[in-house]
Amino acid sequence: MSLIEQAAKRLEQLRQAGVELPNSEPEGQQPPRTVHKPEPASPATAQAPSLAPATQADSSTHSPEHPSSASAKRIELNLEAISASGLLVPNAARSELADEYRVIKRPLIANAMGRNSTTIDYGNLIMVTSALPGEGKSFSAINLAISIAMELDNTVMLVDADVARPSILNMLGLAPAPGLLDVVDRGSVDISGVLLRTNIDKLSILPSGTQHPRATELLASDAMIKLLDDMSRRYSDRIIIFDSPPLLLTTEARALATHMGQIVIVVNAENTTQAAVKEAVATIEACPVKMMLLNQARQAGSGTYGYGYGYGYGNRYGNET
Repeated sequence: MSLIEQAAKRLEQLRQAGVELPNSEPEGQQPPRTVHKPEPASPATAQAPSLAPATQADSSTHSPEHPSSASAKRIELNLEAISASGLLVPNAARSELADEYRVIKRPLIANAMGRNSTTIDYGNLIMVTSALPGEGKSFSAINLAISIAMELDNTVMLVDADVARPSILNMLGLAPAPGLLDVVDRGSVDISGVLLRTNIDKLSILPSGTQHPRATELLASDAMIKLLDDMSRRYSDRIIIFDSPPLLLTTEARALATHMGQIVIVVNAENTTQAAVKEAVATIEACPVKMMLLNQARQAGSGTYGYGYGYGYGNRYGNET
């Protein structure tokens, strides 16, 4: 008896003994198998996808205006908490603060988009700074970015460039994350992996990133210049707001200022001296457009505080109003 005949006999003995065996039919003679597909869940039982935490964002969606941002992380800002902290949010009731930022952003947008007779190089790169700490520059940078994001024709990137004391993420209720310094440190211009897309339409955030002992050198490096050039030119509708360190406190702001098209200097009306403002302005002579935002200016006869605004070109001072 051959081996095949012996094996067939043994299999038949096992079947007769009631032993369940895997299908042993020769290939091409196996009985058809029925595949059971799971029935689709009904609308009543289907579960909606839950929102991921702000720091664990979904990267599956992307802005239709900017397809290359597909890999950017998506975060959900708590708009109620942001509004309660005094910052602007979209679709809020009309307020004096919102109206003031509408006035502030108009010349900045016009310069950024080349709507004036004089074209400004890198006009869509706008640095928000101050002479000294505590003058409200980060508060102003966030409000300016959100106000511009409410425009129909512009997208906005808010960059936390205060690499020594970053505060943008904290003010918006977000955890620290990789960002600007990490990209520059590796000599890249690809920010998609660290860019945070938000639930405020047309607003994205670039964190300051991992602190670096040579942050000043990084901000003044060729890699930074290449990154700024790429950020400025990649999308024609994009305006980029940089929250930078105070001009008289560190040298990072001065290094960054040399690559900006517009600079907004926030001045605390109650505390900053004229001498400090003049000294701060003198450190950024290379920028073609310098503007002043007078913060905490007491409104005549009302006892309340608001914003004044003025601007100038070259070394001229704007009239504070």
